[in-house]
Amino acid sequence: MKMKWLALVLGTSLALAACGGNDKEPASENNETTTAGAGDAAKIYENKCSSCHAVNLEGGVGPNLTKVGSKLSKEDIEKVIANGQGGMPKGIIKGKEASMVAEWLAEHK
Repeated sequence: MKMKWLALVLGTSLALAACGGNDKEPASENNETTTAGAGDAAKIYENKCSSCHAVNLEGGVGPNLTKVGSKLSKEDIEKVIANGQGGMPKGIIKGKEASMVAEWLAEHK
């Protein structure tokens, strides 16, 4: 029983550490970038989200996002990014970057 508990604690710690944000100073007060586009959103996703959701959106520690747009709107996805959900910590991406990633993910249906 102790081994199962230890495995759960270590696994959860690893998942939360992998989903952690960047501690560097934001580009501006709102953590916004000056460029926009699907390629930028995909790059942000790859840098901030793929450790839990996989580069191809198939999931891993986090849920599968390949068809997330068929279940959640851009606004719903922005709320999940802002507030966190399940094991996902809140605010991994902020400001314009969060909006760009939410829009990009909402297109995956």
